[in-house]
Order: sequence, then structure tokens, then C-alpha cells
Amino acid sequence: MSGDLTLVLGGARSGKSRYAEGLVTALGGPRVYIATSQVWDTEMAERVAKHRDDRGPDWTTVEEPRDLIGALRHHTAEGTGVLVDCLTLWLTNLMMADADIAAETAALVEMLPTLPGRVVLVSNEVGLGIVPDNALARRFRDHAGRLHQSIAAVAPHVVLTVAGLPIFVKGTPV
Repeated sequence: MSGDLTLVLGGARSGKSRYAEGLVTALGGPRVYIATSQVWDTEMAERVAKHRDDRGPDWTTVEEPRDLIGALRHHTAEGTGVLVDCLTLWLTNLMMADADIAAETAALVEMLPTLPGRVVLVSNEVGLGIVPDNALARRFRDHAGRLHQSIAAVAPHVVLTVAGLPIFVKGTPV
């Protein structure tokens, strides 16, 4: 299945990662999990280990906090399912590195429709709450909103998860 791109959005503990993993698993071929998180403390290390154990040995895990474009180019292939979890952690890492967010977003969005295989992108929907009380949090929310809009424009499928349930925002159920 070539060019099968899905954006899965949702709040914390909304079921977005579980749903996204199911999309990749349903493909039946090789599975790659591109993890964008960075482990900063013991609690995060425990979370990462639990998620890896929950996925099981059928997944190849690639830890790539910043070079998402390179990781996608390297790991996507016809018949392979690739899950990126998550774009908001990737965005955080870019912001902490003082990267050019607009350029990184544009390069990612331009490349996504060219990828073979099934690619599922997970991201936290952070724009549904109150306006953050500090400039950094407002910049993050704004960057995330623009990133989501740009990817949704090129993705054939966009899904919002709420309480473990997928709501199909764009395209048909996959």
C-alpha cells in the first residue's frame, strides 16, 4: 500500500497511540516504531520500557528525537508500516534545540506524500484548552496547531481519538 498516510490526533490518554499501533499492525508486514521522546528521568525511562514491552518483539524501534525526516526516509518501504509517536515530542525537541520550526515543518510536509508504505503520525491535540499563561507554552501551542494543519492538508486520513474512540475527521476509516 503506497502513500497511505494517516494523522492521529488526541489528548493525553485518549487512545491515539493504541489506535495508531492497530493501523500499522493491520498492514501485516514489517513494523517500525519511530520514537521521538528523549529520556530525561527515571519515570520517563519506565514509560518507554513499558510501551516497548506492550508493543512486543514484532516491532523495530528507532529512537530519533530530531531527525524525523531522515528516519522516515530510511525506514519507509512498500509493505512496511511506520508509526511516529509523537510529533509533539519532536516539536518540543526542535524548540529546545532552537531549530527553525517553520523550515522543519515545511520539509516534513513536503516529504510525507512521497513516502511508500503505511505511515501513521501520532500527535497531541493541545489547542482545545485555555490559552497558556506563558510565552513558551503559547509558542508551542501555535507551532503544534500549524504543524497539524499542514500535515492534515496532505494526509488522506485524519483521525481524532476521544475516550479511546476514533472520530474520522478526513477520509474513510482505515
